[in-house]
Amino acid sequence: MSAMQLETLRRIVQEVDAAASLHEALEVMVEQVAEAMGSEVCSVYLLDERNQRYVLMASKGLNIESVGVVSLATGEGLVGLVGQREEIVNLEDAASHPRFRYLPETGEELYKSFLGVPIMYRRKVMGVMVVQNRERRAYTEAAESFLVTLCAQLSGAIAHAHAVGQVDVFRKPSLAKSSKTFQGVPGAGGVAIGRAVVFYPPADLDAVPDRQADDITEELELVKQAIIAVRQDIRELDAKMQESLMAEERALFSVYLRMLDDNALPAEINALIRGGNWAQGAVRKVIESHTAHFAQMEDEYLRERVSDIRDLGRRILARLQTADDQHREFNEDSILIGEEITTAALVEMPLNHIAAIVTTEGAANSHMVIVARALGIPTVVGVTELPVTALDDAEMIVDAHQGRIFVHPIRRLRQRYKEIQKEEQQAAKDLKSYENRETITPDGHPVTLYVNTGLMIDVVRGVQRGAQGVGLYRSEIPFMLRERFPGEEEQRIIYRQQLSHFANKPVVMRTLDIGADKDLPYFSIKEENSALGWRGIRFTLDHPEIFSSQIRAMLKASIGLNNLHILLPMVTSVTEVEEALYLLYRSLAEVQEEEQVKIAVPKVGVMIEVPSILLQMRDLAELVDFFSVGSNDLTQYLLAVDRNNPRVAGLYSSYHPAVLRALNFLVREAHHLNKPISICGEMAGEPTTAILMMAMGFNVLSMSSSNILRIRKTLSHVPLADAKSLLHEVLKMDSAPVIKSWLEHYLIKQGLGDMVKSSLALPTG
Repeated sequence: MSAMQLETLRRIVQEVDAAASLHEALEVMVEQVAEAMGSEVCSVYLLDERNQRYVLMASKGLNIESVGVVSLATGEGLVGLVGQREEIVNLEDAASHPRFRYLPETGEELYKSFLGVPIMYRRKVMGVMVVQNRERRAYTEAAESFLVTLCAQLSGAIAHAHAVGQVDVFRKPSLAKSSKTFQGVPGAGGVAIGRAVVFYPPADLDAVPDRQADDITEELELVKQAIIAVRQDIRELDAKMQESLMAEERALFSVYLRMLDDNALPAEINALIRGGNWAQGAVRKVIESHTAHFAQMEDEYLRERVSDIRDLGRRILARLQTADDQHREFNEDSILIGEEITTAALVEMPLNHIAAIVTTEGAANSHMVIVARALGIPTVVGVTELPVTALDDAEMIVDAHQGRIFVHPIRRLRQRYKEIQKEEQQAAKDLKSYENRETITPDGHPVTLYVNTGLMIDVVRGVQRGAQGVGLYRSEIPFMLRERFPGEEEQRIIYRQQLSHFANKPVVMRTLDIGADKDLPYFSIKEENSALGWRGIRFTLDHPEIFSSQIRAMLKASIGLNNLHILLPMVTSVTEVEEALYLLYRSLAEVQEEEQVKIAVPKVGVMIEVPSILLQMRDLAELVDFFSVGSNDLTQYLLAVDRNNPRVAGLYSSYHPAVLRALNFLVREAHHLNKPISICGEMAGEPTTAILMMAMGFNVLSMSSSNILRIRKTLSHVPLADAKSLLHEVLKMDSAPVIKSWLEHYLIKQGLGDMVKSSLALPTG
């Protein structure tokens, strides 16, 4: 495509994005495309799924009165042919084609040449774009490429319009509440049924007008009382969460209090009031000034402070407007939805009434999601198409296992999910009896189960549920919950808590693993392809001062306990391990000299996440003590699928034959090298795949605390001989869905149907 064509593309896309509605966007598109391509006709037909017809929605060149009136059945005409084939149709003489359908209302009998391109969104045909000319001609490959690119851009706008109900020519008003399904990214698992409560700030700063103060003294007193009230609110929130969250997880409240110090924001507000502005206008001006200043800064951490400043401004304004007396009503089973929900805003809610959380923005490992997991609230994020403001009080089902949101669900779907909820509640009660049992198969094979930790609540639940150690401590979480890199002593205290709770049991601590979807608020790493970028050990080796400080803190925390194991993430080469070991042993010598105590050398392992390690295990075995498979990353790297990307998340599968065969190879290789190997990704905590992991011979299965009892129950009812037979059959299969069904069928036959994810057994219509 030429530079001129690219510039034209950019211009058209910008104009379409700026359109106020889908209809306006389509009109802009047909006008601009016709002009850019020198075509006499450009038309867009959208698929009306309910009636299975393509409706002419916009046209430049055809009879304007036919727009919104003319339609074709999905199998009718050249438009239908494009949709059926899901590919380009390029004809010099359209009328001579056997599928040509003449529509006299459009006046298209004058046009000979025809180029039709399907408008696709996530493998689904949304419509067809057509260009036509009077003379016979074959459109060039460049013309095809131009239209394909534009259609790809247009498809997102059409999908969004469907989601928010803008494609109203297809629907009668009585169908406005028809059932809709939205896809997001699972954050914290679970299922909820309830009514949506839209989260929005309690006060609108942008709407506050400028006004002269009638009584400056009175305005100053109003602000003083509002500041006092907000400070008290923040302290109460902090106290409220003391039992649920660790101190570092509540650090945000301390930041708010510092910003409310008399010499900080209040001083600036008071200065404006003394200059004649009324209290609310002064608050707005100060907040606007700070947000504009921070938003322009290059430092990502400082830019992130914009949301904190605006949040505080709204709180002060809410007090000034006495909005605190107008709390939203939360009924039992309320589903909190919003564009973005901060941690501070979440913990201020009546948590016992929140059944689930859904946001249009956010990532699976955001601060809010981490806290939601700790609180046991099902959460789905990144539901980009969800029309938040139009859903207040709408009935919803949240399937946070699959990341699916059902709005105005049909009766059969609602009934099924109610059954699922009852099944999950009953299963949770039944599983409590497995808390104090060992994990032994019916034919006498013991299985070692560890817990993955990050928050203290994971540790407490892991101990309660009989975990035999920690298979993965995510050391980046304390880093994520702070405003700066934590000091060595801060880290030592945190690590000591983890190690002490599992005294006499191994605790595998992964060194700092940031990058990709694990950003630090004060050290954001922005890259074109972050999953393949500066993350894990690549980052820490480039910052040996951070790595060494963390290792020293871990070593000091282990004194007298001697249960520390260290795990290196995102390893791709022997050289990286050699460099890390050099820093580790140097730190060990330094700590021993400082503390005047002999410290046991911790066992060191590497995470197998990058496929290159499969071919380097023999070399690495000479340097490390154990291997640990991170199945989540290994799966996405093997399959080249970002599982946090809704567009391709459906391609991510733990049951993919390549994934299972790779894992089987890893275990055999590790055993041959006499090195223990564990698995700590989601596959260890899913009953169907845990059976295969046991059969392969993993020494340890490590999982979230919420999955320990499910896996213990499953493996206590599955003979190792059966598991090996299943593995033998599965490794010969070439289809992930078939493998998944095969394993689920086995569990159901064994009377373990409650261990199969309930959301797999849903009605399809």
